[in-house]
Amino acid sequence: MISAFDLFKIGIGPSSSHTIGPMVAARRFRARIAFRTDVARVSVELFGSLAWTGRGHATDTAIGLGLRGHDPATINPDCIEAEMRALAETKETGLPGIAFDPARDLAFNLTEVLPRHTNGMRFRALDDAGAVRDEVVCYSVGGGFVETEGDEAEAGLAGLAVLHPFASGAELLALCAATGLSIAQVQRENERALRPEPEIDAGLDAIRDAMLACISRGLRMDGVLPGGLAVRRRARRLHATLEAGKLSNSRPPHAVMDWISLFALAVNEENAAGGRVVTAPTNGAAGIVPAVLRYAAEFCPGWDEARGRDYLLTAAAIGGLIKSRASISGAEVGCQGEVGSAAAMAAAGLASVLGGCPRQVANAAEIAMEHHLGMTCDPVGGLVQIPCIERNAFGANKAVAAASLALHGDGVHCVSLDQVIETMRQTGHDMQAKYKETSLGGLAVNVAAC
Repeated sequence: MISAFDLFKIGIGPSSSHTIGPMVAARRFRARIAFRTDVARVSVELFGSLAWTGRGHATDTAIGLGLRGHDPATINPDCIEAEMRALAETKETGLPGIAFDPARDLAFNLTEVLPRHTNGMRFRALDDAGAVRDEVVCYSVGGGFVETEGDEAEAGLAGLAVLHPFASGAELLALCAATGLSIAQVQRENERALRPEPEIDAGLDAIRDAMLACISRGLRMDGVLPGGLAVRRRARRLHATLEAGKLSNSRPPHAVMDWISLFALAVNEENAAGGRVVTAPTNGAAGIVPAVLRYAAEFCPGWDEARGRDYLLTAAAIGGLIKSRASISGAEVGCQGEVGSAAAMAAAGLASVLGGCPRQVANAAEIAMEHHLGMTCDPVGGLVQIPCIERNAFGANKAVAAASLALHGDGVHCVSLDQVIETMRQTGHDMQAKYKETSLGGLAVNVAAC
């Protein structure tokens, strides 16, 4: 099982696996060598998807920031440009006598893929003569999670004495049936293995506030997104149009879909610009869970803070199952693992807070995931913009539709949540590598990146 606070990470865009994960890994390596007197400089080699799309996903920036000691959860996005300029000029990591020159010490290996995961990184600590004094191989496995060669995968709640352990959707539903608890309540009681109740609520509220703040900032910002594709932000103009439409007597029945799309666009435009987002479960899919959250808060009656927490806890339970039983990494299973997972999480959360029983909640997640199966990850220009931003808008609307369909049923359905998660895993395994966040196939090669 995975804690909600591991799954929902606050950090900067544009990518949890290419930006947040590498920054975390670089920061850990910095701490590892901080008191070494035999180290003169650090070198970093990127492999697989990190090499192929790393520049478009700001992996080079993330490595530099991490080696200078910055945390993706706390860094001010407005300071990043100045930090990277200082690193390029001084080559200083901030550790006495230990340098890092991005032009010399950062290599993009475009020919080799490490065996454990396509998002591989090799950190080396070198002495004055260039001899290797320390070496660590890490993997950014999606959602900001980092695994180190020789270590076990990050465990979250695994190994702790949680009250209600579950490793599958079937086990989760059996727990709910036996205890009378909702999925949110099961997740909450398990979270108590890590922190007391007041900290759980405070942490969930901080995640919610970060999600909503990201939407609000995205609605205010305008201009062209960085990266060279000349993609203009749309959220601010769409917001103005929808606000004006409130005064009209001829609003279309589908206007609520436009609002849901708007909230998702706002988040993912912020992500593409390197702003602060919440991995939900990844940056590339960061707009879906917040969009459905704000939709529920503004359009569904009876909303309150307690429902918002239950929404996130339910989403976390589903996201944890998907990550542990399949993957949330676009580089591993394609965009079905990012947008599909996010839609399943949001659908489950919405069905839960609208009164769905655990079987209906699981059905909502299954429906949402089922209709993202096979989705490729093919970002144009290696940037998290085309088609990523619009995919979040569609994923959010699919999540609402899935929750609605599930709530109109009794929770009994032919395809189980476990079966659709396993299908997603198998589909990702069979998918050609060029469609898994490499920018070597799909839209990435059929749309001119100009």
